[in-house]
Amino acid sequence: MIKRTLGFVATVCLAAGLLQAHHSLAGVYDIKGEKERSGIVTSVKFTNPHGSLALAVKNQDGSSTEWVRTLGSATALAQRGIGKTGPNALHTGDEVKVKFLAARDPDLRR
Repeated sequence: MIKRTLGFVATVCLAAGLLQAHHSLAGVYDIKGEKERSGIVTSVKFTNPHGSLALAVKNQDGSSTEWVRTLGSATALAQRGIGKTGPNALHTGDEVKVKFLAARDPDLRR
């Protein structure tokens, strides 16, 4: 399998002005604590206004947990070269490393 690193913040974020007009990152996410997880893609959806990426992440005990991450729009991802086709295509079964901002609400964190 091809191993890729996705910069979650880089692929998801638009210009700062657009983000503030659309969503407040600081209100929802812990912007001081970037995290990283590796896993196997179980599904990827390129939709508007936000896509999603589901990963099967292995736990220390050998079991796995599904993590779902919100992505940018299909258009924003395509502008960064991420899509269903091409050199940065994402497919079910791909092994990826994702950087992300965790939710501020502990009940929404994993």
